[in-house]
Amino acid sequence: MTESPSSVMLNRLRGVEWIGDWDYTMGHVMSRRLLMREYLRRAALWAQAYSAEGEWPFFDVTERIDPEFRLSPEIAAEMEEFLGTVPEWFLRSTCAGAVCTAELRVKNQAQLPDLPDLYEPLVLFYERGGEFVRDNAGFLDLTGVLFRPGTLRGHLGAPPLSTLSDVVLDAVDAEGRISYYAAADGQGPLLRRRELRDEQCDELFSRGLQWEPTEQLPSSEEKVKEAGLVELDETEAANLIGVMVANTSR
Repeated sequence: MTESPSSVMLNRLRGVEWIGDWDYTMGHVMSRRLLMREYLRRAALWAQAYSAEGEWPFFDVTERIDPEFRLSPEIAAEMEEFLGTVPEWFLRSTCAGAVCTAELRVKNQAQLPDLPDLYEPLVLFYERGGEFVRDNAGFLDLTGVLFRPGTLRGHLGAPPLSTLSDVVLDAVDAEGRISYYAAADGQGPLLRRRELRDEQCDELFSRGLQWEPTEQLPSSEEKVKEAGLVELDETEAANLIGVMVANTSR
């Protein structure tokens, strides 16, 4: 018997270690930051579409979409039991939203706006290291990095993350302070510089869909500019990796 979409999503969330292994979570710091940024962008779009700006960024959009929607009694009971194990209200709210909209998307597709799946980036975030914490200064502690969520309006114009594939997410996870570069004309490889405590690693993303050592990245920022390279932010870099992954799979 085929599981319902809400059951599938609930099982994914059940598999999350909310207070997870430190090393595992730290190994996914970069992709988790990228996923959080994409969630905040999508949440801004959904909040605007349903006049829920005051509830942004962590909310259950289900009642805004369909106030009459209810999960089956069995799934509703299982979800309530599960939510009792989730540590913070904002985590519980988004988990409930993910489960409910998974079912709502199938049953009432015509009611949904033409917007990207709201909760998928956040569910992937949870799966790649567990919880996040909100502090009194307005920051989100993503475990290993502090992240300021900014404003709803600021995220409305943010560039989208074009793919949530594991290959792309794994490719952005690495140790050190990372800077990405590519040719200004869009031609040529994606390069990155990783600055660690006692060394510097220059790498390119190869056609084999992995990072390899390179000497193509000049040593200084001045020479980088002279070489016609521009610095990319992590979303731009991830989208470029996504294009390479798509082209390789054709």
